Amino acid sequence: MSDLSKENIADLAHDIRRWGNELGFQQIGFSDIELQQAESRLQSWLNNCFHGRMHYMEKHGTKRSRPAELIPDTLSVISARMDYYPEPLCNAANLLDHSEKGYVSRYALGRDYHKLIRKRLAKLAEKIQEAAGEFGHRAFVDSAPVMEKPLAEKAGLGWIGKHTNLINREHGSWFFLGELYTDLPLPPDQSAIGHCGTCSACIQVCPTQAIVAPYQLDARRCISYLTIELKDAIPIEFRKAIGNRVYGCDDCQLFCPWNKFAKPAAEGDFAPRHGLADVDLVDLFLWSEAQWLEKTRGSAIRRIGFERWSRNIAVALGNAKSTPVIVSALESRMPDASDMLKEHIAWALNEHHTQ
Repeated sequence: MSDLSKENIADLAHDIRRWGNELGFQQIGFSDIELQQAESRLQSWLNNCFHGRMHYMEKHGTKRSRPAELIPDTLSVISARMDYYPEPLCNAANLLDHSEKGYVSRYALGRDYHKLIRKRLAKLAEKIQEAAGEFGHRAFVDSAPVMEKPLAEKAGLGWIGKHTNLINREHGSWFFLGELYTDLPLPPDQSAIGHCGTCSACIQVCPTQAIVAPYQLDARRCISYLTIELKDAIPIEFRKAIGNRVYGCDDCQLFCPWNKFAKPAAEGDFAPRHGLADVDLVDLFLWSEAQWLEKTRGSAIRRIGFERWSRNIAVALGNAKSTPVIVSALESRMPDASDMLKEHIAWALNEHHTQ
């Protein structure tokens, strides 16, 4: 740890916020590493099996909720917020359950945020080191067992809403988070206070009723889990509710009143690519794997692979209004499909045959 006086630490904290803004972050905050309450809530969530098959949520034990166990000598965490919403809210809302279009979660429309934010955090660490000397640190962007939302809440970046996403009072919830674990004794910011009040919009609009109580999400029912995390067949009970959501789900954010304050992101790399913000389902389904690899290069969508991508679109096509074009597209993929994909295509074709 650098040998800095209280005055120097205060000046450094001010500079870190300024550097963060220069690097494209909309907000920087500092927190200590005490997460006892969050640890208790996480354990309760795991005990309820709400994590489904996301076994990584439990495999690291207390390293997730005790930063100094993950990175020894960690004293404070720098949390960073970067906005990503690319368009007016009405554009996305109008696509929900569209009979011909596919809905891709807005965070995945542009380049993968993981590398971009990690590089910016690395540059921030370089600036800190230039000013304060050698210091212990490590950057994280969904890359390790880190409780990013409780840490960001403690750092004043926003509060965890009833849908379990972080909400900022002036900017809504359309933003990414990144963290720098450090051995610097940075002055902690005041923790954000919740402002959800009696609102239950996110609970009411969730297509699969995944928000089973305020601040409690059963991931096994969540469309983001079903279309991204789940590697096997999507349970039949949720297929109709998925509608046209082929990668993730934004409903709880789209209808959150606080997002009326959200502004389009300034980061060019988050702008939609390959027409994914407004794309025809049949066109998506007829992409070859080579086309899919080309059009998802540098995208977070790559993580699910072509089979699961096709699985998701087959479900969306099964929920669409029946047309000869849709039926033909589904039938065309059947001969070469994997067993899992065949199951979903067969389900979709059955939906059309019963219309």
